[in-house]
Amino acid sequence: MDFQKGIDRHQLQMFDLNSMVCSDSWARIVDLFVEILPLSELGFQDILAKEGRPPFHSSDLLKLYIYGYKKGIRSSRKLEEACKINIEVMWLLNGLRPSARTIAYFRKNNAEAFAKTFRFFVSLLKDWDLIKGETIAIDSFKIRAQNSLKNNFNEKKIKRHFEYIDQKINEYQEALDKADSELIKEEISSKIEIQKKRKEKYQAIEKQLIKSGESQISLIDSDARSVVLHRNIVNVGYCVQAGCDAEYKLFVNNSTGTVNDTHALSPMALDAKKLLEVKKMNVIADKGYTTGKHIAICDENQIQTFCSPKEHSSAKNGLFDMQIFEYNSEKDCYTCPNNQILKTNGTVYKKGNHKVKHYKNRQACKECPIREKCTTAKNGRYIERSIYQEALENNEKRVKQNPEYYRQRQQVTEHQFGTLKRQWGFTFTLMRGKENVLSEVNLMMVCYNLLRLKQIFDIEDLKNRLKNLVSYFLEQIILVLSRFKIYYSSMYFTIV
Repeated sequence: MDFQKGIDRHQLQMFDLNSMVCSDSWARIVDLFVEILPLSELGFQDILAKEGRPPFHSSDLLKLYIYGYKKGIRSSRKLEEACKINIEVMWLLNGLRPSARTIAYFRKNNAEAFAKTFRFFVSLLKDWDLIKGETIAIDSFKIRAQNSLKNNFNEKKIKRHFEYIDQKINEYQEALDKADSELIKEEISSKIEIQKKRKEKYQAIEKQLIKSGESQISLIDSDARSVVLHRNIVNVGYCVQAGCDAEYKLFVNNSTGTVNDTHALSPMALDAKKLLEVKKMNVIADKGYTTGKHIAICDENQIQTFCSPKEHSSAKNGLFDMQIFEYNSEKDCYTCPNNQILKTNGTVYKKGNHKVKHYKNRQACKECPIREKCTTAKNGRYIERSIYQEALENNEKRVKQNPEYYRQRQQVTEHQFGTLKRQWGFTFTLMRGKENVLSEVNLMMVCYNLLRLKQIFDIEDLKNRLKNLVSYFLEQIILVLSRFKIYYSSMYFTIV
């Protein structure tokens, strides 16, 4: 039977790398993209060595990372291997083979430059009218950190360890009292010493936790926190915040600042507004971002929020619900179901992370005929109202009046997260520390936005756009250099 046969592997072949790389290859897009970047202005530094081998140029290492992250190759050792076996990488780096150490340190030492690169790219997309800045959807996804759950502690966990150790020591003490043989006594005594050393270790961790002032502490990656990944599965990691523009579903900004979404709305929205240089914009977010304080901050800065409203936290105990009480914004008072006025003394009380006012009328409650349906409290019913309640109510009204507009949220953000996590394997970080983790996030988002350009434009059109930018930047550099040349020559003639 005949089979298809390959070429003779010992036969000498004549070929060039350029002919081995397809015209629509990801490598060609990456090559053109990095060429348009003003690397020195973005913070990439090429420190020339006085002795030894010259260093690799930042552009070559950045090309390697952008190519690798889209292909799911993130480890420095795997990237080193790709330089030896991947034809596209050989073409991209012109045959250069940086070591894993060089690759790793480039990523570690350029966290800020990666952030500036992403923001520069976003500004470029805004200039191309691909990012409008009219509607921004904000959402988050969780990734695992380089820190196991065993090396993450809070007060309750340390207390459980103390209780277990004390219990074991008591058991060993009882066994020691009953032991007859000296050999057995020595063995039990050594076990007691081991437990005492363990207790000293957890006491040191407890002191470290108290000193930090945080609710939890991670021993390997100090910035990592215990987070719920999915379906109540808890792991140590980061909550990555991301803003996406609704026009072409492109990433706009990011952050790894908080454990959950509660306090992330206004920082993300204000950052996006500043970066995109727009006077006003709309923000869509899910229920986790619905916090009165941050919605009020957005309102003050001409950012209109459409956050899924939360149910009121008043107790469902069969008594009159808070929503039955009518609020008068002009007089700042409530009217109860018995048509009595509940007033406030104007004092703002702090309740957890919230600031509230109390509204009550003790005298009316004493004589109220329907009191048993309203409250069981000795001093009568009082209403707690957040100082940001008006902002929350306006947000809820907007969402209910524009249900179709709010439903855009999933369409704008969920697909990107699925691509990053499922297709590209970004479910964990290889770095430690918020700034370094964010460098990986920025690389991922640069890759995604660049890939979207490949889908938005025809491949040749995209190449031409990038080539035109290269020519434009070269012209600007030549113009600046020529001005310097004229300036210095005029100085020379003046001196002469």
